[in-house]
Amino acid sequence: MSGLNRSSSAPSKNGLPPKELIDDLCSRFILNVPKEDQQSFERILFLVECAHWFYEDNTVDNNPSLKSITLKEFTSLMFNNCDVLKPYVPHIDDIFKDFTSYKVRVPVTGAIILDETFERCLLVKGWKGSSWSFPRGKKNKDEEDHSCAVREVLEETGFDVSKLLQKEQYLEMTFGQQRVRLYIIAGVKEDASFAPQTKKEISEIAWQRLDELQPATNEIISRGMTGLKLYMVSPFLSSLRSWISAHQPPVAPRFDRPSRGNAKSNKFVSSTQKLEGNLVAAYDIIQGATFYLQLLHEIQICLKMARYLSKYSLNKVKISYCCTCYNPQQSFKRGKGIV
Repeated sequence: MSGLNRSSSAPSKNGLPPKELIDDLCSRFILNVPKEDQQSFERILFLVECAHWFYEDNTVDNNPSLKSITLKEFTSLMFNNCDVLKPYVPHIDDIFKDFTSYKVRVPVTGAIILDETFERCLLVKGWKGSSWSFPRGKKNKDEEDHSCAVREVLEETGFDVSKLLQKEQYLEMTFGQQRVRLYIIAGVKEDASFAPQTKKEISEIAWQRLDELQPATNEIISRGMTGLKLYMVSPFLSSLRSWISAHQPPVAPRFDRPSRGNAKSNKFVSSTQKLEGNLVAAYDIIQGATFYLQLLHEIQICLKMARYLSKYSLNKVKISYCCTCYNPQQSFKRGKGIV
């Protein structure tokens, strides 16, 4: 696959990328890469996929006249416009099908990020889909597992786990022909900042309570107790709970604390839990205000009595016995309201 040249095909129409743009992408992502990356269709298609990401994330956003297209459509454009790929256009369907099959065999690594109480884990939601999953992604060529995990988590959440990752602390499963390894990153502060570093890949990032996720099953696609759609989460829950039971969290769990998410995740918190929390807070405020109002009222009575006694020179009377707020036998008790 050496001797790649730029094509001179006619410009595309109907919002598709024109010839000049396709030529530029072909030159940037395929022509000027090491020759070893041009020796197989798997590597070529990975390069085409990178070009597609660049087109979607940058070119389309900056040019409203261009439309978003699928990877398969983009692959067809690249094959029909790059001279070195043109001879394989008749086989493009089989090439793309083989590439799709190959992708599901590429090892995946990522992280299970736990908060300080080990009660919550961080999940991410895809840009177009409705499923939530642990931050993870496919390994690059010759990339080590832990390096891939650090890179993928940083890209999807903006959080650097390189200093928290321990190479021996991970859970691993195989789905079909694909190995998935998730490193356990424990003790992350709940108010840590998260923001995806890549465009159009992650739409939401949220803390989710482990006890609200569906009990461990072998189903790759499942739903949590709150109806949350999960992808490649449930199969890891049983092993994760075993790991948690063997490790002490930095902060003791608070069972009376309502679940709390990050950013848009608050919408998954039960409305009943929110109402209960607000009522408890309001009740505490009312209790405190009631106490201090009662105390102020009794002090006012004492001051009036003191002025009365002073006026009639009854100085020998002990004012403290006339002041109910100093009487240890009074029925009013702090924090219990007015009895």
